[in-house]
Amino acid sequence: MARTRYKIFDNDHPYFLTCTIIDWLPLLTDTKVIQIILDSMKFMQCESRMRIFAYVIMENHMHVIASSDSLSEEIRKFKSFTARSIIDFYKQKSDSEILKKLSLLKCTYKKDRAYQFWQEGSHPQQIGSLEMMQQKVDYIHYNPVRSGHVEEPEEWQYSSAKNYAGMEGLIDVSLE
Repeated sequence: MARTRYKIFDNDHPYFLTCTIIDWLPLLTDTKVIQIILDSMKFMQCESRMRIFAYVIMENHMHVIASSDSLSEEIRKFKSFTARSIIDFYKQKSDSEILKKLSLLKCTYKKDRAYQFWQEGSHPQQIGSLEMMQQKVDYIHYNPVRSGHVEEPEEWQYSSAKNYAGMEGLIDVSLE
């Protein structure tokens, strides 16, 4: 039985995706954790496994517009790899408080692991038009503005807003 009505059914179009930390914990605040996510995104681009059009990393979730020949599988691999790497980071730091939360919040049927970092699913929404693409890019880039972190989207370091403003961002994105 499917857990969500949101599915990736057409790999010819980009999708707006949301990846949320379990229980909305604010764990995307450490620069090393964010770097794990950025490095993973760069790797997937370099290996031609994913094309990224826009992204933002907030303290407890991230949004991305991406396409791939097998987007469901690539997002699953992205979340699995980043979760393992981030949990390993917290183990190396001996951060027992965070590890305890990630263990307690883990879905009970997940017997193959001790911790859960990401919530299940990515709420994929197909981008079917240029107007929808612009609306989703704006939504992504204005997320830190709406949250009160910055005045302008380009001021948020962990976003593709700089790329769209003609500046150098942390990772390249497809502006087409």
